[in-house]
Amino acid sequence: MASRFGYTPASVQSMARDFRAGRRDFFTDTKPGPKSAPAKDAARARIIELRRTGRSAYEISQILAAEGTKLNRTGVAEVLAEEGFPRLWPRPHAERGLPRREPQPRTGVLDFADWPRHLDTGCAGLLLTIPDLVALDLPGLVRAAGYPGTSVIPAVSSVLSLLALKLTGTRRVSHVEQIATDPGAALFAGLTSLPKATALTTYSYRLQHAKQAAFLSALDKASLTAGLATGDAINLDFHAVMHWGQDPALEKHYVPSRSQRTRSVLTFFAEDAQSHTLLYANADLAKATQNNEVLAFADHWHTVTGHDPKLLIFDSKVTTQRQLGELTDRGIGFITLRARTPKLTAALHAQPAGAWTAMTIARAGGKTRRVKVIDDPAATLTSYPGTLRQLAVAGLGHDEPTILITNDLTTPAKKIIESYARRMNIEQRLAEAIRSFGLDALAGAVPLNVDLDVVLSVLAHTVCAALRRRLPGYATATPDTLQRRFLSTGGEIHNHHDEIIVRLDRRTYSPVLRQADLPTTAVPWWGGRRLRYEYR
Repeated sequence: MASRFGYTPASVQSMARDFRAGRRDFFTDTKPGPKSAPAKDAARARIIELRRTGRSAYEISQILAAEGTKLNRTGVAEVLAEEGFPRLWPRPHAERGLPRREPQPRTGVLDFADWPRHLDTGCAGLLLTIPDLVALDLPGLVRAAGYPGTSVIPAVSSVLSLLALKLTGTRRVSHVEQIATDPGAALFAGLTSLPKATALTTYSYRLQHAKQAAFLSALDKASLTAGLATGDAINLDFHAVMHWGQDPALEKHYVPSRSQRTRSVLTFFAEDAQSHTLLYANADLAKATQNNEVLAFADHWHTVTGHDPKLLIFDSKVTTQRQLGELTDRGIGFITLRARTPKLTAALHAQPAGAWTAMTIARAGGKTRRVKVIDDPAATLTSYPGTLRQLAVAGLGHDEPTILITNDLTTPAKKIIESYARRMNIEQRLAEAIRSFGLDALAGAVPLNVDLDVVLSVLAHTVCAALRRRLPGYATATPDTLQRRFLSTGGEIHNHHDEIIVRLDRRTYSPVLRQADLPTTAVPWWGGRRLRYEYR
């Protein structure tokens, strides 16, 4: 009965349970969804009247609230769109009745001789990342990428300014004024203050994608040398960054957070399967070329290490069967999913019980799961040259078996299944990056603009991975946890000319910092001055 109407047995059981409990009614004549919007309809004339005086949706919402009509700006904007009014461009604060913004000071390279001896800062914790940035040789990475500077702002300071926004959880570049004049953020970048939003926003438009690729190659070499990645197995995945502006010249991609296809920038990420450190990102993609991104990453890894990757693990939609054949020709191992077609599923159901082998596989957190497996060493695909190994796995939490395919014919089935199960961690890493580094708060209508942003997210993720190794008990902490407990700590800066002392405020997590491996470090973009930490 369930299959007849396109439902799974579990869905039918759930609906029956809800019906018996009175939570669902299947026998009503009414259709779901609102029939009308009384609040919007009642305020429609007033909204039109206010818009004709030049008010924005936000201002109209505030006026309606003062008049006793509670309608948020989204509802107001919907009415305005229905009535054919165009969207207003942002106006000066004075015209909008808002307090005037204080002008942000001009920035320049920090002159320590003219800097005060003592300053208070809300971003003292940001300076905890400097030892790892020095260990990764950030100035060398910037030189390898060929990132440009100006007569006022060196290239490394521009990169550090953008990175400061990532590490402090500042959601958008346009919000830079929140920390721009903070002495800790300015010191982090080696400037008198962070550059203005316009300078930071337009910086990426001066770059070609080749510069991002060169930066990531240098960063991956540094990560491998520092032990932040092993490179034994690498997880791959796409992520669509939704565009929030108007009239974007972008293709449509499926955005999971919205459960719909919409205008967005398609990005590609790679992470080390062992350490879960992000290694690679690319936003310079199009639908016509996205299937080749797996091979592009293999070329990138060959540039970094001198050899192709040993094992790539990815979803079935990342590439095509033809590219799988090319991976095999290059000697690159892969594990991926195969689509469950009705014919394939029926063939598995027709297998006798004795064809399935029971085994226990490890899960995250030390847990285990009992599964049943059929291991077929000679499966075929429509466009793949030759045969592949196919593993049908029942018991992974789905109604139908999960079907894995791989060109690895020798590794035990248990290890292959566990390797793919760990691949789901890349989705968790991307969720962490979205939450911590504002990946889904981008408004760029040009992919190149997003390209630098995702690369800086990889750098920020790498820096957080390095920092948590220095903090006892935080080996698996997520970036947002580090931001909340350590990087957002305030304190004092003491300028002793050849040495900068950062004295961090006392907080709940100060004992962790006291035990942390945070060495005194000579900082190249401070003219070699040493950085030392103290705790109140």
